[in-house]
Amino acid sequence: MGLPLEGLKVLDLSHALAGPFCSTMLADYGAEVIKIEPPGAGDIARAWGTKLPGGETDYFVGLHRNKKGIVLDFKNPEGKETFLKMVEKCDVVLENYRPGTLQKLGLDYEVARKRNPAIIYCSISGFGQDGPYRNRPALDLILQAESGMISATGEVGSRGARAGVSIADLAAGMNAAFAIMVALRAKDASGVGQSIDVSMMECQLPLLGVMIGNYFTTGEIPGPMGTAYKALLPYQTFETKTRDLALAVGSEKLWKEFCPVIGCPELTDDPKFRTNSDRNKNREELINKLQEVFLTDTFEAWEAKLVKAGIPVGAINNIAQVLEHPQVKARGNIVEMDHPRAGKVKVVGVPVKFSDTPGSIRMPSPSLGEHTEQVLNEVLGMNAEQIETLRKAGGLGKQI
Repeated sequence: MGLPLEGLKVLDLSHALAGPFCSTMLADYGAEVIKIEPPGAGDIARAWGTKLPGGETDYFVGLHRNKKGIVLDFKNPEGKETFLKMVEKCDVVLENYRPGTLQKLGLDYEVARKRNPAIIYCSISGFGQDGPYRNRPALDLILQAESGMISATGEVGSRGARAGVSIADLAAGMNAAFAIMVALRAKDASGVGQSIDVSMMECQLPLLGVMIGNYFTTGEIPGPMGTAYKALLPYQTFETKTRDLALAVGSEKLWKEFCPVIGCPELTDDPKFRTNSDRNKNREELINKLQEVFLTDTFEAWEAKLVKAGIPVGAINNIAQVLEHPQVKARGNIVEMDHPRAGKVKVVGVPVKFSDTPGSIRMPSPSLGEHTEQVLNEVLGMNAEQIETLRKAGGLGKQI
């Protein structure tokens, strides 16, 4: 059996992170993703991150595996027409330009569906295709701020903090990939495509759903709690003699099993701590007591006791430690690939395992316009002479 998305053709106009993360998810499972970049510098993310040998950056190389690269100049009539001809042959268009940009260029969904009624046209933007914030430029930090994510992240008493990764971009990319699969399923039944409007702002709200629900219930505005979690207690990190320990006592059953393990059986039926609600009312007193207990021994000793008792416990690993993690190694989560310019490069592998149709990393990220001739030949049937004519007309941009 081949890869599950083999035969799916995606025209990827996206740049930066949200859109490319989506198209990488599709490419890893076999979709033919044709990354279309503007002439000149190409995708702005080609300049992000640390330079590798050959001039590529680790950011771009790690994000754009399994894609074919082509350059088209949408400001040139021949470039625009070439794109629209490709729309006729493909299944999905993915873009994350500012709303209205592609409409001005005559490349929006309404134009695309006239050329191909079955096309699925997925647009990712900061705030969505309509509404008062529609035209605002937005990168991940802005969306983390506007959505409330920053206000609920960070140490207690702080002004909030950006999540360590670009969670607004990544959440939008994952939602876009899911939405495309839903639209493909709908097209199987109807034969007709549709447009998809993915808002980074709206993709943040479900991530904050528990906090939003609690606000509706209590009227209390959530704030930063460090590693703690309001809904459960104890559920945070503690210091030990050697390194910090992450603890998650997620049920009353676990609480009753946990207390004797740490040498405090009396806490089990203490009226102040008997239930999760009781523990929340007396949070500060309990956390201080538990912190004193955990400081009496090493992380290694506590880990052994808690794991044996079935209590969820973990180490606070840095990135170097994660890469040496026995579970990460056992599951093959880091993959080494050969890049024609950067040499051997290690990247994060495909995260979801399938029994029959696993995804895989088959191609390195493309250099700017690397597959232009191949794509035009395979998708549109253009021969070398026709491609040269298009190049001379400026449709491929000056640098190809």
